[in-house]
Amino acid sequence: MRVVIVGGVAAGMSAATRLRRLDESAEIVVLEAGDEVSFANCGLPYHVGGVIEERSALLRDADGLATRFRLDIRLRHEVTALDRAAKRVHVRAPGGDELHLDYDRLVLAEGAAATALPSDGSIPVHALRTVGDMDGLVAAVERGARTAVVAGGGYIGVEAAENLVRRGLRVVLAAQGDQVLARNLDAEMAAPVHEELRANGVELRFGAAVTGVADGAALLADGERLPADLLVDATGVAPRADLAARSGLAIGPTGGVAVDALHRTSDPDVLAAGDAVEKRDAVDGEPVLVALAGLANRHGRAVADVIAGAPEEAAPALGTAIVGVFGLAVGTLGWTERRLRAAGRPHRVLHTHPAQHAGYYPGATTLSIKLLVDAADDRVLGAQIVGRDGVDKRIDVLATAIAGGIPASALSRLELAYAPQFGSAKDPVNLLGYVAGNLADGTAKAVQWHELPGLLRDGWTLVDVRSPAEFAAGAIPGAVNLPLDELRERHGELPEGRIALHCQVGQRGWTATRLLSQLGHDVANLDGGYRTWRDGQATRHHATEAGADAA
Repeated sequence: MRVVIVGGVAAGMSAATRLRRLDESAEIVVLEAGDEVSFANCGLPYHVGGVIEERSALLRDADGLATRFRLDIRLRHEVTALDRAAKRVHVRAPGGDELHLDYDRLVLAEGAAATALPSDGSIPVHALRTVGDMDGLVAAVERGARTAVVAGGGYIGVEAAENLVRRGLRVVLAAQGDQVLARNLDAEMAAPVHEELRANGVELRFGAAVTGVADGAALLADGERLPADLLVDATGVAPRADLAARSGLAIGPTGGVAVDALHRTSDPDVLAAGDAVEKRDAVDGEPVLVALAGLANRHGRAVADVIAGAPEEAAPALGTAIVGVFGLAVGTLGWTERRLRAAGRPHRVLHTHPAQHAGYYPGATTLSIKLLVDAADDRVLGAQIVGRDGVDKRIDVLATAIAGGIPASALSRLELAYAPQFGSAKDPVNLLGYVAGNLADGTAKAVQWHELPGLLRDGWTLVDVRSPAEFAAGAIPGAVNLPLDELRERHGELPEGRIALHCQVGQRGWTATRLLSQLGHDVANLDGGYRTWRDGQATRHHATEAGADAA
């Protein structure tokens, strides 16, 4: 059996090596259009920044892989056409020679390609998807580049900005929308990321789509020019689905190659995996593009299982991811509140701000956590965590809980490792479960920071239950200060009607809500407290500024 694999990075090489372990007799040919196979593309920004000093640490030796796994690896071989009737691929080899290879099974693993901004060549422009991109950026820095524009505020954009700062460059990050990581974070969760970027010298420009490069500057949609010595194009990627489309294979609504649960295309002898391929979304079951290395590797391996006769259906994609932003870590999975609201899907939202380990143990830092929960069945629909330590542990626990079908309120019952230097007796994940359970059974009610202006217009009273000192240091306009420890004696001072309570991060607010509801008041807690409101306002303020500047 000859298996031809088109693409030799994450999905392609996972398929090739797994298939060899399952079938020693198969002939396995890997056709890679680039110069490298199985390179660590997630490490590229960190070599640019000098964190990973040795370029070779990111690369795999193609000859070594070929020998160990008895693979026929052909670099710089581009598949130009596919004849499905004849089960043959047409290949352009180095030097322009045309080759033809027959196959029994074909695997498409071409990945995604960076979109390219138009440029007149006056400054270097690189994406950060390939080893060549990385080498180009390193060369530009070593030639003396001192200023850079990063176009795009997604994962690659913020990683590129951080690592160029590490190399001593002045960096402007220009994003089309009103925040960074807009696909993964809601506004209030992005605020600490903006703060961290600015604190480390990155200039953020929102509502500032980069349209191209000319005369030594990045051009913005509003006509402004940002002079720079180099530009990182992180405006996005698109699935490499042209070969599949030209060959008559089905392309899904996202523009990615359509596959079934066993990674088979509309031709059963052609399988596909990786960033070029649609996945099934874990929330609504619809096709979705998720360009993540973990999924590409796992699905490449699964393709080999299918070919070897040991198929297992692909699990839906959660999109679990984490990114470092200087001293912060940002972990996400599932849908954002923005996406849920746009889809009209009923949901509950909860914010917490716990310490990542016991507060009395030295070095405790705060996590900001947002959980999105299905209002009907208590299923976790998404999560966002921002903090300095412990983010990876909690986002992975939540991803595991979702995979295991654990509802939000049952997170309180997870038995998680505890010692004061690692966590708390009530882990931040357990606390999410307690809050989710209170909301699910009606023990407490909550309102969100972005709902507050409308509630106040409707006649609600806002009561701040923090101490007078905290209130004086910063308060929500229109709030009345009535400290938690005085509520029992002074609750008679509260007006008739509905009341929104808040504290600093939400915990005292929940206590006040339970107390006043038992004393006959109609109350709800401002979820996440003053801190969440403040962060939401900060992002909204900068978005408004960007809109005013654009106008």
